[in-house]
Amino acid sequence: ELMALLRYNFDNIDFVDEPVELGFDCPLDLHCSYTRDQLLIAMDFMTPGNMREGVKWLPDKKIDVFLITLNKSDKDYSPTTMYNDYSINEELFHWQSQSTTADHTATGQRYIHHRDQGSRVLLFVREFKTNRAFGGAEAYTFLGIANYVEHNGSRPMNITWKLDRPIPAKFLKKTNKLAVG
Repeated sequence: ELMALLRYNFDNIDFVDEPVELGFDCPLDLHCSYTRDQLLIAMDFMTPGNMREGVKWLPDKKIDVFLITLNKSDKDYSPTTMYNDYSINEELFHWQSQSTTADHTATGQRYIHHRDQGSRVLLFVREFKTNRAFGGAEAYTFLGIANYVEHNGSRPMNITWKLDRPIPAKFLKKTNKLAVG
């Protein structure tokens, strides 16, 4: 009976996690889920409680961490933080910057020119703020390294990112605007 269960589980694996090369020793694996504190501490940011917004620049690592909640409710978010974030397809992701970020600011320029400047953008996505089944905060799924494609607008910037690795089908359904919206 145990062997039958193991065989069933093996036959129904929908993805295999893999490490992501970030240029430093980091235990985070692609398409795995982590709490905010786990993922920030894994990148040596030891005071995650100080982080209130969904973006964190780690200058010593040259990494921008984006913590994205797809389905936002009025009770948990202000009108200026109801960002419109979603996957366009398995490789492209639409993301809105903070409402104060303009394309000519240092932050906006860092997003646009991150590759030329040697920095990386990491996307961590969750469907809801709260885990509906168990309560508490929902974990973020690590979608991986993203590269700037284009943007339009300013305050907020609407940026299209291209992921290094495609989003698995099981997550794509949750991140796609047709499913989210």
